[in-house]
Amino acid sequence: MPIYAYRCSACGHARDVLQKISDAPLTQCPACGEDGFAKQLTAAGFQLKGSGWYATDFSGRKSAPAEGASTSSAEGAAGASPAASLGTAA
Repeated sequence: MPIYAYRCSACGHARDVLQKISDAPLTQCPACGEDGFAKQLTAAGFQLKGSGWYATDFSGRKSAPAEGASTSSAEGAAGASPAASLGTAA
């Protein structure tokens, strides 16, 4: 069963409630009795365990650079050399 976060718009009272998905949402605040009690949008909390794609693809290990990246940096260095030699000769 999911845990839903509720907050009252009238008094600001906040509470986490364990409810079934099929249960009707709460509307009456348990603290002040007003009808301003509503669900809040929160991030889901979960933990992945095991040796799935998340363990192998997002492990933080650095991979070798792609060929396109090394070629473009080599062209940039070669392109800068003639300009630098022209600047010192003039």
